[in-house]
Amino acid sequence: MQAGLHNRLRSGSLRGLAFKAARCKHTAVFAAKSSVIRDIHEKITSKECTAVEVTQRYLDAISKTDPKICSFITVDADQALAQARAIDAQIATHGTEGIKVLSGVPLAIKDNICTQGTRTTAGSQILRDYVPTFDATAVSRLRAAGAVFLGKTNMDEFGMGSSTENSSYKATRNPWDPERVPGGSSGGSAAAVAARECAAALGSDTGGSIRQPAHFCGIVGLKPTYGRVSRYGLISYASSLDAIGPMAHTVEDAALLLNAITGADSHDATSSGQPTVDFAAGLLPAESLQGGSRPLAGRRIGLVAETLGEGVAPEIDAAIRAAARHLEDLGAVVEEVSLPTFSLGLPAYYVLALSEASSNLSRYDGVRYGIRTAGATDLPSMFCGSRGEGLGGEVKRRILMGTYALSAGYYDAYYKRAQQVRTLVQKEMNSALASFDALLTPTAPSPAYRLGEKSADPLAMYKGDLMTVNVNLAGLPAVVLPVGFMAGAGAEGQDVQLPVGMQLIGRAFDEAGLLQLAHVYEQTASLPPLAAPLAAV
Repeated sequence: MQAGLHNRLRSGSLRGLAFKAARCKHTAVFAAKSSVIRDIHEKITSKECTAVEVTQRYLDAISKTDPKICSFITVDADQALAQARAIDAQIATHGTEGIKVLSGVPLAIKDNICTQGTRTTAGSQILRDYVPTFDATAVSRLRAAGAVFLGKTNMDEFGMGSSTENSSYKATRNPWDPERVPGGSSGGSAAAVAARECAAALGSDTGGSIRQPAHFCGIVGLKPTYGRVSRYGLISYASSLDAIGPMAHTVEDAALLLNAITGADSHDATSSGQPTVDFAAGLLPAESLQGGSRPLAGRRIGLVAETLGEGVAPEIDAAIRAAARHLEDLGAVVEEVSLPTFSLGLPAYYVLALSEASSNLSRYDGVRYGIRTAGATDLPSMFCGSRGEGLGGEVKRRILMGTYALSAGYYDAYYKRAQQVRTLVQKEMNSALASFDALLTPTAPSPAYRLGEKSADPLAMYKGDLMTVNVNLAGLPAVVLPVGFMAGAGAEGQDVQLPVGMQLIGRAFDEAGLLQLAHVYEQTASLPPLAAPLAAV
Protein backbone atom coordinates (compact mmCIF):
# COMPACT_ATOMS: atom_id res chain seq x y z
CA MET A 1 0.00 0.00 0.00
CA GLN A 2 2.83 2.37 0.85
CA ALA A 3 4.54 1.80 -2.50
CA GLY A 4 1.33 2.58 -4.39
CA LEU A 5 0.82 5.78 -2.44
CA HIS A 6 4.48 6.73 -2.95
CA ASN A 7 4.05 6.46 -6.71
CA ARG A 8 0.83 8.49 -6.64
CA LEU A 9 2.51 11.19 -4.58
CA ARG A 10 5.47 11.41 -6.93
CA SER A 11 3.17 11.77 -9.93
CA GLY A 12 0.86 14.29 -8.24
CA SER A 13 0.51 17.56 -10.05
CA LEU A 14 2.15 20.57 -8.46
CA ARG A 15 0.47 22.99 -10.87
CA GLY A 16 -0.42 26.21 -9.08
CA LEU A 17 2.19 25.92 -6.35
CA ALA A 18 4.80 28.64 -6.27
CA PHE A 19 7.82 28.29 -4.00
CA LYS A 20 9.06 31.85 -4.25
CA ALA A 21 11.57 33.81 -2.22
CA ALA A 22 10.28 36.11 0.48
CA ARG A 23 9.49 39.60 -0.72
CA CYS A 24 10.59 41.75 2.20
CA LYS A 25 13.80 42.35 4.06
CA HIS A 26 14.14 40.94 7.55
CA THR A 27 15.45 43.12 10.34
CA ALA A 28 17.63 41.89 13.16
CA VAL A 29 14.67 40.36 14.97
CA PHE A 30 13.95 37.71 12.33
CA ALA A 31 15.99 34.99 10.66
CA ALA A 32 14.92 32.41 8.10
CA LYS A 33 13.40 29.28 9.69
CA SER A 34 15.08 30.13 12.98
CA SER A 35 13.25 30.84 16.20
CA VAL A 36 12.20 34.48 16.37
CA ILE A 37 11.83 34.15 20.14
CA ARG A 38 15.36 32.79 20.62
CA ASP A 39 16.74 35.44 18.29
CA ILE A 40 15.16 38.20 20.38
CA HIS A 41 16.37 36.54 23.58
CA GLU A 42 19.96 36.38 22.31
CA LYS A 43 19.95 40.00 21.23
CA ILE A 44 18.57 41.19 24.57
CA THR A 45 20.93 39.07 26.70
CA SER A 46 23.95 39.99 24.56
CA LYS A 47 22.88 43.65 24.93
CA GLU A 48 22.86 44.10 21.18
CA CYS A 49 19.50 45.75 21.79
CA THR A 50 17.28 46.43 24.78
CA ALA A 51 13.84 45.02 25.49
CA VAL A 52 12.46 48.53 25.10
CA GLU A 53 14.02 48.82 21.64
CA VAL A 54 12.55 45.48 20.56
CA THR A 55 9.13 46.39 21.93
CA GLN A 56 9.17 49.81 20.30
CA ARG A 57 10.06 48.22 16.99
CA TYR A 58 6.94 46.07 17.15
CA LEU A 59 4.79 48.99 18.31
CA ASP A 60 6.08 50.95 15.31
CA ALA A 61 5.18 48.01 13.08
CA ILE A 62 1.65 48.03 14.48
CA SER A 63 1.36 51.79 13.86
CA LYS A 64 2.53 51.34 10.28
CA THR A 65 0.67 48.18 9.31
CA ASP A 66 -2.41 47.77 11.47
CA PRO A 67 -4.48 50.51 9.80
CA LYS A 68 -4.41 48.22 6.73
CA ILE A 69 -4.68 44.85 8.52
CA CYS A 70 -6.81 45.63 11.60
CA SER A 71 -5.29 42.85 13.69
CA PHE A 72 -5.77 44.54 17.06
CA ILE A 73 -8.83 45.66 18.99
CA THR A 74 -6.70 47.17 21.79
CA VAL A 75 -3.02 48.18 21.73
CA ASP A 76 -1.54 48.91 25.17
CA ALA A 77 1.76 50.61 24.37
CA ASP A 78 2.20 52.00 27.90
CA GLN A 79 1.90 48.56 29.49
CA ALA A 80 4.19 46.97 26.89
CA LEU A 81 6.93 49.56 27.36
CA ALA A 82 6.64 49.35 31.15
CA GLN A 83 7.09 45.57 31.00
CA ALA A 84 10.08 46.00 28.67
CA ARG A 85 11.67 48.61 30.96
CA ALA A 86 11.32 46.18 33.88
CA ILE A 87 13.28 43.56 31.92
CA ASP A 88 15.99 46.08 31.06
CA ALA A 89 16.19 47.18 34.69
CA GLN A 90 16.55 43.57 35.82
CA ILE A 91 19.44 43.04 33.40
CA ALA A 92 21.08 46.30 34.44
CA THR A 93 20.87 45.34 38.13
CA HIS A 94 21.38 41.59 38.16
CA GLY A 95 22.82 40.78 34.75
CA THR A 96 21.30 38.11 32.54
CA GLU A 97 21.03 35.52 35.29
CA GLY A 98 17.38 34.58 35.66
CA ILE A 99 16.38 36.10 32.32
CA LYS A 100 14.06 33.56 30.71
CA VAL A 101 13.74 32.84 27.02
CA LEU A 102 10.45 34.79 26.81
CA SER A 103 11.75 37.77 28.81
CA GLY A 104 11.21 40.89 26.74
CA VAL A 105 9.53 39.04 23.87
CA PRO A 106 6.53 41.04 22.53
CA LEU A 107 3.38 38.93 22.25
CA ALA A 108 -0.24 39.51 21.25
CA ILE A 109 -3.18 37.96 23.10
CA LYS A 110 -6.52 37.02 21.54
CA ASP A 111 -9.28 39.20 22.95
CA ASN A 112 -11.22 36.37 24.58
CA ILE A 113 -8.33 35.62 26.98
CA CYS A 114 -8.57 37.74 30.11
CA THR A 115 -5.78 40.23 30.85
CA GLN A 116 -5.77 42.10 34.14
CA GLY A 117 -6.23 45.82 33.61
CA THR A 118 -6.57 45.57 29.82
CA ARG A 119 -9.95 45.58 28.12
CA THR A 120 -11.14 42.13 27.00
CA THR A 121 -14.18 42.15 24.70
CA ALA A 122 -14.29 38.72 22.98
CA GLY A 123 -15.01 40.74 19.84
CA SER A 124 -18.46 41.68 21.17
CA GLN A 125 -20.17 44.97 21.94
CA ILE A 126 -21.79 43.40 24.98
CA LEU A 127 -18.32 43.32 26.62
CA ARG A 128 -17.00 46.56 25.17
CA ASP A 129 -16.41 48.05 28.63
CA TYR A 130 -15.14 44.90 30.36
CA VAL A 131 -11.74 45.24 32.02
CA PRO A 132 -10.80 42.02 33.87
CA THR A 133 -9.48 42.20 37.42
CA PHE A 134 -7.47 39.01 36.86
CA ASP A 135 -5.28 37.25 34.31
CA ALA A 136 -6.16 34.03 32.56
CA THR A 137 -3.81 31.31 33.78
CA ALA A 138 -2.04 31.18 30.40
CA VAL A 139 -1.48 34.95 30.58
CA SER A 140 -0.27 34.89 34.19
CA ARG A 141 2.25 32.19 33.27
CA LEU A 142 3.50 34.23 30.31
CA ARG A 143 3.70 37.28 32.56
CA ALA A 144 5.79 35.29 35.06
CA ALA A 145 8.06 34.26 32.16
CA GLY A 146 8.75 37.92 31.40
CA ALA A 147 6.75 38.24 28.17
CA VAL A 148 5.68 41.67 26.97
CA PHE A 149 2.00 42.13 26.01
CA LEU A 150 1.43 44.45 23.07
CA GLY A 151 -2.36 44.24 23.10
CA LYS A 152 -5.48 42.23 22.32
CA THR A 153 -6.20 40.86 18.86
CA ASN A 154 -9.40 40.95 16.86
CA MET A 155 -11.64 37.89 16.58
CA ASP A 156 -15.06 36.68 15.50
CA GLU A 157 -17.51 37.57 18.25
CA PHE A 158 -17.22 35.00 21.06
CA GLY A 159 -15.19 32.84 18.66
CA MET A 160 -18.21 32.25 16.42
CA GLY A 161 -16.95 32.44 12.87
CA SER A 162 -14.22 31.38 10.49
CA SER A 163 -13.17 34.68 8.94
CA THR A 164 -12.96 37.40 11.65
CA GLU A 165 -15.66 39.22 9.69
CA ASN A 166 -18.05 38.54 12.60
CA SER A 167 -16.16 40.85 14.96
CA SER A 168 -18.42 43.64 16.14
CA TYR A 169 -15.51 46.09 15.82
CA LYS A 170 -13.97 45.62 12.38
CA ALA A 171 -12.94 42.97 9.88
CA THR A 172 -9.31 41.85 9.95
CA ARG A 173 -7.57 41.49 6.60
CA ASN A 174 -5.06 38.91 5.39
CA PRO A 175 -1.50 40.32 5.10
CA TRP A 176 -0.95 38.23 1.96
CA ASP A 177 -3.90 39.91 0.21
CA PRO A 178 -5.84 42.59 2.11
CA GLU A 179 -8.96 41.79 0.10
CA ARG A 180 -9.08 38.31 1.67
CA VAL A 181 -9.95 37.04 5.13
CA PRO A 182 -7.27 35.88 7.60
CA GLY A 183 -9.46 33.04 8.86
CA GLY A 184 -11.12 32.81 12.22
CA SER A 185 -11.88 33.04 14.91
CA SER A 186 -8.23 33.77 15.84
CA GLY A 187 -7.76 35.79 12.66
CA GLY A 188 -6.39 38.83 14.46
CA SER A 189 -3.64 36.80 16.13
CA ALA A 190 -2.76 35.05 12.86
CA ALA A 191 -2.64 38.30 10.88
CA ALA A 192 -0.55 40.00 13.58
CA VAL A 193 2.04 37.22 13.47
CA ALA A 194 2.07 37.06 9.66
CA ALA A 195 2.38 40.85 9.39
CA ARG A 196 5.31 40.83 11.88
CA GLU A 197 3.33 42.97 14.34
CA CYS A 198 4.32 40.64 17.19
CA ALA A 199 6.85 37.89 17.79
CA ALA A 200 4.10 35.34 18.49
CA ALA A 201 0.55 35.25 19.83
CA LEU A 202 -2.01 33.28 21.78
CA GLY A 203 -5.19 32.09 20.12
CA SER A 204 -8.03 29.82 21.09
CA ASP A 205 -9.37 26.84 19.16
CA THR A 206 -12.91 25.43 19.47
CA GLY A 207 -13.21 23.80 16.05
CA GLY A 208 -10.13 24.99 14.17
CA SER A 209 -9.87 28.64 15.22
CA ILE A 210 -6.07 28.49 15.61
CA ARG A 211 -5.33 26.09 12.77
CA GLN A 212 -7.45 27.46 9.94
CA PRO A 213 -6.09 31.05 10.33
CA ALA A 214 -2.57 29.60 10.47
CA HIS A 215 -3.25 27.94 7.09
CA PHE A 216 -4.71 31.15 5.60
CA CYS A 217 -1.85 33.35 6.89
CA GLY A 218 1.18 31.07 6.40
CA ILE A 219 2.18 30.63 10.05
CA VAL A 220 2.43 27.81 12.61
CA GLY A 221 -0.59 27.15 14.82
CA LEU A 222 -0.88 24.52 17.57
CA LYS A 223 -4.09 23.26 19.16
CA PRO A 224 -2.98 21.36 22.31
CA THR A 225 -4.65 18.30 23.81
CA TYR A 226 -7.81 19.23 25.71
CA GLY A 227 -6.71 19.93 29.29
CA ARG A 228 -3.04 20.48 28.47
CA VAL A 229 -3.49 24.26 28.89
CA SER A 230 -5.81 25.69 31.54
CA ARG A 231 -8.97 27.34 30.25
CA TYR A 232 -9.28 29.56 33.33
CA GLY A 233 -9.80 33.11 32.11
CA LEU A 234 -10.81 32.06 28.59
CA ILE A 235 -14.22 33.49 27.76
CA SER A 236 -16.13 30.34 26.90
CA TYR A 237 -17.73 29.43 23.61
CA ALA A 238 -18.05 25.63 24.02
CA SER A 239 -16.41 24.47 27.22
CA SER A 240 -15.82 20.83 26.22
CA LEU A 241 -14.08 21.89 23.00
CA ASP A 242 -12.19 25.13 23.76
CA ALA A 243 -8.38 25.16 23.94
CA ILE A 244 -5.77 27.93 24.22
CA GLY A 245 -2.69 27.53 22.04
CA PRO A 246 0.28 29.29 20.42
CA MET A 247 0.48 30.94 17.01
CA ALA A 248 4.01 31.66 15.81
CA HIS A 249 6.50 31.99 12.96
CA THR A 250 8.18 28.63 13.53
CA VAL A 251 7.55 25.29 15.22
CA GLU A 252 10.24 26.05 17.79
CA ASP A 253 8.52 29.31 18.71
CA ALA A 254 5.25 27.43 19.20
CA ALA A 255 7.06 24.91 21.42
CA LEU A 256 8.61 27.68 23.54
CA LEU A 257 5.23 29.31 24.07
CA LEU A 258 3.66 25.96 24.91
CA ASN A 259 6.37 25.37 27.52
CA ALA A 260 5.28 28.50 29.35
CA ILE A 261 1.51 27.97 29.41
CA THR A 262 1.01 24.24 30.13
CA GLY A 263 0.36 22.49 33.41
CA ALA A 264 -2.36 21.67 35.91
CA ASP A 265 -4.33 24.55 37.38
CA SER A 266 -6.44 24.50 40.53
CA HIS A 267 -8.75 27.07 38.93
CA ASP A 268 -9.69 24.67 36.11
CA ALA A 269 -10.96 21.21 37.02
CA THR A 270 -10.57 20.09 33.40
CA SER A 271 -6.86 20.91 33.29
CA SER A 272 -4.70 17.81 33.17
CA GLY A 273 -2.26 16.60 35.76
CA GLN A 274 -0.11 15.09 33.01
CA PRO A 275 3.53 15.98 33.66
CA THR A 276 4.79 18.88 31.61
CA VAL A 277 7.86 18.47 29.44
CA ASP A 278 10.24 20.80 27.62
CA PHE A 279 8.67 20.65 24.19
CA ALA A 280 11.52 22.62 22.60
CA ALA A 281 14.28 20.42 24.03
CA GLY A 282 13.31 17.46 21.85
CA LEU A 283 13.53 19.35 18.56
CA LEU A 284 16.45 18.17 16.46
CA PRO A 285 19.11 20.82 15.68
CA ALA A 286 18.83 22.09 12.13
CA GLU A 287 22.44 21.14 11.34
CA SER A 288 21.71 17.48 12.15
CA LEU A 289 19.03 17.39 9.45
CA GLN A 290 21.33 18.17 6.54
CA GLY A 291 23.15 15.86 4.16
CA GLY A 292 20.36 13.47 3.20
CA SER A 293 19.72 12.14 6.70
CA ARG A 294 16.51 10.21 7.40
CA PRO A 295 15.50 11.58 10.80
CA LEU A 296 11.94 10.23 10.55
CA ALA A 297 12.94 6.60 10.08
CA GLY A 298 10.52 4.44 12.02
CA ARG A 299 7.75 7.06 12.10
CA ARG A 300 4.39 6.08 10.64
CA ILE A 301 2.03 8.71 9.24
CA GLY A 302 -1.53 8.12 8.08
CA LEU A 303 -2.78 10.19 5.15
CA VAL A 304 -6.53 10.49 5.75
CA ALA A 305 -8.24 9.45 2.51
CA GLU A 306 -11.51 11.28 3.25
CA THR A 307 -9.75 14.66 3.33
CA LEU A 308 -8.39 14.58 -0.22
CA GLY A 309 -9.93 14.54 -3.67
CA GLU A 310 -13.41 15.90 -4.41
CA GLY A 311 -14.22 19.16 -2.66
CA VAL A 312 -10.59 20.10 -2.03
CA ALA A 313 -8.81 22.65 -4.23
CA PRO A 314 -6.52 20.70 -6.60
CA GLU A 315 -3.54 22.83 -5.61
CA ILE A 316 -4.09 22.04 -1.93
CA ASP A 317 -4.49 18.34 -2.69
CA ALA A 318 -1.20 18.47 -4.63
CA ALA A 319 0.58 20.36 -1.83
CA ILE A 320 -0.47 17.81 0.81
CA ARG A 321 0.60 14.89 -1.38
CA ALA A 322 3.94 16.61 -2.03
CA ALA A 323 4.37 17.10 1.74
CA ALA A 324 3.64 13.40 2.28
CA ARG A 325 6.27 12.53 -0.32
CA HIS A 326 8.80 14.72 1.48
CA LEU A 327 8.02 13.00 4.78
CA GLU A 328 8.69 9.68 3.06
CA ASP A 329 12.01 11.00 1.78
CA LEU A 330 12.87 11.79 5.40
CA GLY A 331 12.34 8.15 6.33
CA ALA A 332 8.71 8.09 7.46
CA VAL A 333 6.29 5.43 6.30
CA VAL A 334 3.23 7.16 4.82
CA GLU A 335 0.11 5.08 4.25
CA GLU A 336 -3.40 6.02 3.30
CA VAL A 337 -5.91 5.44 6.09
CA SER A 338 -9.70 5.58 5.92
CA LEU A 339 -11.79 7.18 8.67
CA PRO A 340 -15.40 6.44 7.64
CA THR A 341 -16.89 8.63 10.39
CA PHE A 342 -14.79 11.65 9.40
CA SER A 343 -17.60 13.46 7.58
CA LEU A 344 -19.98 12.95 10.51
CA GLY A 345 -17.90 15.16 12.75
CA LEU A 346 -18.99 18.48 11.22
CA PRO A 347 -22.75 18.24 11.92
CA ALA A 348 -22.11 16.70 15.35
CA TYR A 349 -19.68 19.50 16.17
CA TYR A 350 -22.14 22.24 15.31
CA VAL A 351 -24.93 20.68 17.38
CA LEU A 352 -22.65 20.31 20.41
CA ALA A 353 -20.80 23.61 20.10
CA LEU A 354 -23.97 25.62 19.61
CA SER A 355 -25.72 23.83 22.46
CA GLU A 356 -22.88 24.68 24.81
CA ALA A 357 -22.78 28.25 23.50
CA SER A 358 -26.49 28.61 24.27
CA SER A 359 -25.76 27.72 27.88
CA ASN A 360 -22.50 29.68 28.24
CA LEU A 361 -23.81 32.91 26.76
CA SER A 362 -26.93 33.00 28.95
CA ARG A 363 -24.87 34.92 31.54
CA TYR A 364 -24.68 37.99 29.28
CA ASP A 365 -28.00 39.49 30.27
CA GLY A 366 -27.25 43.02 31.44
CA VAL A 367 -27.30 41.97 35.10
CA ARG A 368 -24.45 39.56 35.69
CA TYR A 369 -22.24 40.46 32.72
CA GLY A 370 -22.29 42.82 29.80
CA ILE A 371 -23.75 46.20 28.95
CA ARG A 372 -27.23 47.14 30.16
CA THR A 373 -29.69 48.76 27.78
CA ALA A 374 -30.95 52.23 28.68
CA GLY A 375 -34.60 52.94 29.36
CA ALA A 376 -35.77 49.39 30.18
CA THR A 377 -38.81 49.37 32.48
CA ASP A 378 -38.85 45.69 33.49
CA LEU A 379 -36.64 42.60 33.50
CA PRO A 380 -37.85 41.10 30.18
CA SER A 381 -37.26 44.35 28.30
CA MET A 382 -33.87 44.77 29.97
CA PHE A 383 -32.79 41.22 29.04
CA CYS A 384 -34.04 41.52 25.47
CA GLY A 385 -32.69 45.02 24.99
CA SER A 386 -29.25 44.29 26.43
CA ARG A 387 -28.78 41.11 24.40
CA GLY A 388 -30.34 42.62 21.30
CA GLU A 389 -27.99 45.59 21.35
CA GLY A 390 -24.89 43.77 22.54
CA LEU A 391 -24.86 40.56 20.48
CA GLY A 392 -24.29 40.27 16.74
CA GLY A 393 -26.28 38.34 14.16
CA GLU A 394 -24.07 35.25 14.01
CA VAL A 395 -24.03 34.90 17.80
CA LYS A 396 -27.81 35.21 17.96
CA ARG A 397 -28.16 32.61 15.21
CA ARG A 398 -25.96 30.13 17.07
CA ILE A 399 -27.70 30.72 20.41
CA LEU A 400 -31.07 30.05 18.79
CA MET A 401 -29.82 26.89 17.08
CA GLY A 402 -28.24 25.63 20.29
CA THR A 403 -31.34 26.35 22.35
CA TYR A 404 -33.44 24.49 19.79
CA ALA A 405 -31.14 21.43 19.95
CA LEU A 406 -31.41 21.37 23.75
CA SER A 407 -35.18 21.82 23.90
CA ALA A 408 -37.28 19.03 25.39
CA GLY A 409 -38.75 17.83 22.12
CA TYR A 410 -35.45 17.68 20.22
CA TYR A 411 -32.78 16.83 22.80
CA ASP A 412 -32.65 13.11 21.92
CA ALA A 413 -32.81 13.72 18.17
CA TYR A 414 -29.98 16.26 18.10
CA TYR A 415 -27.85 16.72 21.22
CA LYS A 416 -27.86 13.11 22.40
CA ARG A 417 -27.21 11.77 18.92
CA ALA A 418 -24.39 14.28 18.39
CA GLN A 419 -22.75 13.04 21.60
CA GLN A 420 -22.97 9.47 20.29
CA VAL A 421 -21.33 10.54 17.02
CA ARG A 422 -18.62 12.31 19.03
CA THR A 423 -17.82 9.01 20.75
CA LEU A 424 -17.58 7.24 17.38
CA VAL A 425 -15.26 9.92 15.97
CA GLN A 426 -13.06 9.80 19.06
CA LYS A 427 -12.79 6.01 18.99
CA GLU A 428 -12.00 5.91 15.29
CA MET A 429 -9.30 8.58 15.49
CA ASN A 430 -7.68 6.97 18.53
CA SER A 431 -7.80 3.60 16.79
CA ALA A 432 -5.98 5.05 13.77
CA LEU A 433 -3.41 6.69 16.03
CA ALA A 434 -2.71 3.34 17.66
CA SER A 435 -1.16 2.36 14.31
CA PHE A 436 0.27 5.74 13.27
CA ASP A 437 2.37 8.36 15.03
CA ALA A 438 0.35 11.12 13.37
CA LEU A 439 -2.43 11.69 10.84
CA LEU A 440 -1.92 14.05 7.91
CA THR A 441 -4.70 16.15 6.35
CA PRO A 442 -5.20 19.49 4.64
CA THR A 443 -6.23 22.23 7.07
CA ALA A 444 -9.06 23.56 4.92
CA PRO A 445 -10.41 22.73 1.47
CA SER A 446 -9.49 26.15 0.07
CA PRO A 447 -7.02 28.99 0.58
CA ALA A 448 -8.08 32.32 2.04
CA TYR A 449 -11.20 33.59 0.31
CA ARG A 450 -12.33 37.13 -0.40
CA LEU A 451 -13.92 39.34 2.21
CA GLY A 452 -17.69 39.00 2.04
CA GLU A 453 -17.55 35.91 -0.16
CA LYS A 454 -19.19 33.61 2.39
CA SER A 455 -20.68 36.00 4.93
CA ALA A 456 -24.12 35.76 3.32
CA ASP A 457 -24.02 31.93 3.33
CA PRO A 458 -23.31 30.63 6.85
CA LEU A 459 -23.55 26.97 5.79
CA ALA A 460 -20.77 27.44 3.23
CA MET A 461 -18.58 28.96 5.94
CA TYR A 462 -19.40 26.13 8.36
CA LYS A 463 -18.28 23.55 5.76
CA GLY A 464 -14.82 25.11 5.79
CA ASP A 465 -14.31 23.59 9.27
CA LEU A 466 -14.61 20.02 7.97
CA MET A 467 -10.89 19.21 8.35
CA THR A 468 -10.45 20.58 11.86
CA VAL A 469 -13.53 19.98 14.05
CA ASN A 470 -12.92 16.25 14.62
CA VAL A 471 -9.70 17.07 16.46
CA ASN A 472 -11.68 19.07 19.02
CA LEU A 473 -14.37 16.40 19.30
CA ALA A 474 -11.65 13.87 20.13
CA GLY A 475 -9.66 16.24 22.36
CA LEU A 476 -6.44 15.56 20.41
CA PRO A 477 -3.47 17.83 19.64
CA ALA A 478 -2.85 19.10 16.11
CA VAL A 479 -0.34 21.43 14.51
CA VAL A 480 -0.60 23.35 11.24
CA LEU A 481 2.46 24.59 9.36
CA PRO A 482 3.08 26.01 5.89
CA VAL A 483 3.78 23.64 2.99
CA GLY A 484 3.65 26.01 0.04
CA PHE A 485 1.71 28.62 -1.88
CA MET A 486 -0.97 28.62 -4.52
CA ALA A 487 -1.61 31.36 -7.05
CA GLY A 488 -4.58 33.66 -6.72
CA ALA A 489 -5.88 36.90 -8.14
CA GLY A 490 -6.02 40.17 -6.22
CA ALA A 491 -8.90 42.61 -6.27
CA GLU A 492 -7.46 44.38 -9.32
CA GLY A 493 -6.45 41.21 -11.13
CA GLN A 494 -2.85 41.20 -9.95
CA ASP A 495 -1.17 37.91 -9.02
CA VAL A 496 -1.05 37.09 -5.31
CA GLN A 497 0.47 34.16 -3.47
CA LEU A 498 -1.79 32.43 -0.96
CA PRO A 499 -0.29 30.19 1.74
CA VAL A 500 -1.20 26.52 2.06
CA GLY A 501 -0.83 24.67 5.36
CA MET A 502 -0.91 21.00 6.33
CA GLN A 503 -2.38 19.60 9.53
CA LEU A 504 -0.66 16.92 11.59
CA ILE A 505 -2.83 15.27 14.27
CA GLY A 506 -1.16 13.48 17.16
CA ARG A 507 -1.99 11.23 20.07
CA ALA A 508 -3.38 12.74 23.25
CA PHE A 509 -0.67 14.53 25.25
CA ASP A 510 1.99 13.73 22.62
CA GLU A 511 2.62 17.35 21.66
CA ALA A 512 6.35 16.65 21.98
CA GLY A 513 6.31 13.97 19.28
CA LEU A 514 3.99 16.03 17.08
CA LEU A 515 6.22 19.09 17.30
CA GLN A 516 9.33 17.02 16.58
CA LEU A 517 7.72 15.72 13.40
CA ALA A 518 6.58 19.19 12.32
CA HIS A 519 10.00 20.70 13.10
CA VAL A 520 11.84 18.16 10.94
CA TYR A 521 9.51 18.91 8.04
CA GLU A 522 9.83 22.68 8.53
CA GLN A 523 13.64 22.61 8.61
CA THR A 524 14.06 20.39 5.57
CA ALA A 525 11.26 21.44 3.21
CA SER A 526 12.22 23.56 0.22
CA LEU A 527 10.23 26.57 1.36
CA PRO A 528 11.54 30.11 1.68
CA PRO A 529 10.92 32.05 4.89
CA LEU A 530 7.31 33.11 4.72
CA ALA A 531 7.01 36.90 4.82
CA ALA A 532 3.72 38.41 3.74
CA PRO A 533 3.84 41.39 1.38
CA LEU A 534 2.52 43.63 4.16
CA ALA A 535 4.95 42.33 6.78
CA ALA A 536 6.27 45.31 8.69
CA VAL A 537 9.14 44.03 10.85
